Amino acid sequence: MTAHDEILPLNEWTGAGCRPLIIAGPCSAESEEQVITTARLLAGLKCVRVFRAGLWKPRTRPSSFEGVGKEGLIWLQRVKRETGLLTAVEVANPVHVAQALEHGVDMLWIGARTVVNPFSLQELASVLRGVDIPVLVKNPVNPDLSLWMGALERMMLSGIRKIAAIHRGFYFFGKSPYRNAPMWELPIELKRLMPQIPLICDPSHISGGRQYLADISQKALDLEYEGLMIESHHDPASALTDAAQQITPEGLKALLNGLVVRQKSGGSGFETKLEELRTEIDKIDAELINLLARRMDIVTEIGEYKRNHNVTILQIKRWGNIVRDRLKTGMDTGLDTEYLRKLFEIVHNESIKLQAEIMNRNTGEEK
Repeated sequence: MTAHDEILPLNEWTGAGCRPLIIAGPCSAESEEQVITTARLLAGLKCVRVFRAGLWKPRTRPSSFEGVGKEGLIWLQRVKRETGLLTAVEVANPVHVAQALEHGVDMLWIGARTVVNPFSLQELASVLRGVDIPVLVKNPVNPDLSLWMGALERMMLSGIRKIAAIHRGFYFFGKSPYRNAPMWELPIELKRLMPQIPLICDPSHISGGRQYLADISQKALDLEYEGLMIESHHDPASALTDAAQQITPEGLKALLNGLVVRQKSGGSGFETKLEELRTEIDKIDAELINLLARRMDIVTEIGEYKRNHNVTILQIKRWGNIVRDRLKTGMDTGLDTEYLRKLFEIVHNESIKLQAEIMNRNTGEEK
C-alpha cells in the first residue's frame, strides 16, 4: 500500500455534511473584534465548516502590515469555542507549527511562497512527523507541477494522511483580468497523477477582485473540486490586506446560494449515452493521431527537399499564411481562435524541430 492509498477522504476529517466544503474567513486576523464578528456571521452559512485567518503575513515590503502573530491564536480559540467552527492558519516554519498546535488549531495550510522552497517544506514535514493534523498545500507561485507534487509528497512521507491541495492560481506575466492565472490544466493534471488528493479552490487569490469570485467558484465545482477557500471580512473596505478580493459574509451567502453543485455521475441511461459519446471521441482521437503522423511524414519530405536545395527551414511568409488561413477556417466552423492558434503553434514548432534534426543529421553525415 502506498502513501496515496492511505489518504483519508475529505469528509472524514472535516465532518462536512454538505458539498462543497467551505473554508472562509479574513485574509488577516486584525483584531479580536474583527475575527469574532466575522466568525459569528459565517457560522450559520451553508457548508461553512472551517474558519481561516492569516496570522503571520510576511509582505514584500516590511513596512506593510505583517500580521498579529501568536496573539491571534487566542482569538481563534474563542472562535472555535463560541461558533463550533474548525480553525485553520497558514504556517511557514516550525515555530508557527508549534504555536498553532499548542493553541489547538484544527488545520494548517502551507502558502504558495513556502511551497517553492524544498528546504522550508522539509523543515515543516520533519516537525509534523507523527502529528495527526490536516495539512492543506497551496500550489507554488510559479506554474511548476513538480514543486506542488513534491510538497504534497513530503507531507505524506511525514505521515500526514489528512491532506488536500489548494489551487490558488499562478503568477503570469501576460495580460489577465485575474490576479493569478487559473491555468486549470495544472490542477487537472495533478488530480490525474494523484487522484486520492482532495482538490480545493481558492477563488480569492485567483481573482484578486470579488467580482470574479462566483464565476471561478462555479468553474471549480464543475471540475469536481471538493471545496472552496474564500476570504471573507465583515468590513472588507477596512481590511489591512487584500481588501479588493474579500467578500462580506452576506455576500458569501449570496454567492453560495447561487452555485450549482452538480452530480459526479448520472443514472444507467446517462452512463450508457456518455460511453457512446466517449467511444466516438476515442475514434476521432485515433484519426487525429494518424493524420498528425501523416503530416509529419510530409514534413520530413519537406525537410529533406529544403536541405537538398540549400533552403532555410523557417519560411516566415508561409507561416503567416498558415496562421491566417487556418484561423479563418476555424472561425467559420465555430472553433475558438485562441485554441486554434495554440494548436498550430505546437504543430508548427514540432515541424521546425524535425526539420532542424534533418538538417543537422545530414550535415553530420557530410563531415
